[in-house]
Amino acid sequence: MSKQYILAVPNFSEGRRQEVIDAIAGELKNKEGVTLVSVEPEYDFNRTVLTVLGEPEPLKEALINMAGKSYELIDMREQKGSHPRIGGQDTIPLFPFRNITLEETAKLAEEIGKELFEKYQVPIFFSGENAKTEDKKSISFIRKGQYEGLKALLEDKNHPDYEKRKPDLSVDGKLSDKYGATIVSADMEGLTAYNVFLATEDVSIAKEIAKAVRGPSGGFSTVRAVGIKFPEREGTVVSMNMFDCAQTPLYRTFEMVKQEASKYGVAVTGSELVGPVKLEYLLNNLNFYLGLEGLRQDQILETHLME
Repeated sequence: MSKQYILAVPNFSEGRRQEVIDAIAGELKNKEGVTLVSVEPEYDFNRTVLTVLGEPEPLKEALINMAGKSYELIDMREQKGSHPRIGGQDTIPLFPFRNITLEETAKLAEEIGKELFEKYQVPIFFSGENAKTEDKKSISFIRKGQYEGLKALLEDKNHPDYEKRKPDLSVDGKLSDKYGATIVSADMEGLTAYNVFLATEDVSIAKEIAKAVRGPSGGFSTVRAVGIKFPEREGTVVSMNMFDCAQTPLYRTFEMVKQEASKYGVAVTGSELVGPVKLEYLLNNLNFYLGLEGLRQDQILETHLME
């Protein structure tokens, strides 16, 4: 029987202290049945995104240990950063990768959430396919107000939004002072993090372009975007989370950013992918820019070395 593989892209709220990043990521290294593909710390966001492939049971154990290390080493009362977050181990999203169904992946996500609550008493929100309400299918709904705002809201059980905003698993319906809360989910497609760089120091221009690109404000329904400044480099950035690069390819958002930037007389200087990406999401860009017809994955020699 063919082995099953799940893709996990967990996000924890530390991107500056290298020793903490190494300790948390270390829980996923050298584990049989688990491959840590990438570790992507982001200093300004003060978060780190991991990309992990694994067989279901070894991956579950490794992710639970990873979260435990995050709870140990990150204190949300002290954590600050520009990326939305509600917990030290902020998210644990799972995606079917090979020989496994979305239903099986969602079952594993449910197990992870319940075991984290039982072991650490950390509040748990279920999202995506595991969401208990329609609203909670969206991580942005759960994160609204971030750690500070959500914590304050949940302190008041008479708040009109308390019932729809409270954790799905918790001791007292509140966030943990130290841990915050963790969002666990399963979905069919994982996000692709994609940045487009602008030759301007005016962050307001980057924000206006991001507003035009992202779904809720009239752009692509599967794209979320922010305009920000990375202190370590010149210019500004339109930073995007793309949730379906098959239906909304990278080239389409890249071209839209260029088009919007031209209104301000601003050039696009380049772009970058943050973390790994599926081969098919690169090939559709190759097809577009070179006008290739009928390009097949098996024409890429390296694909014949894959399992």
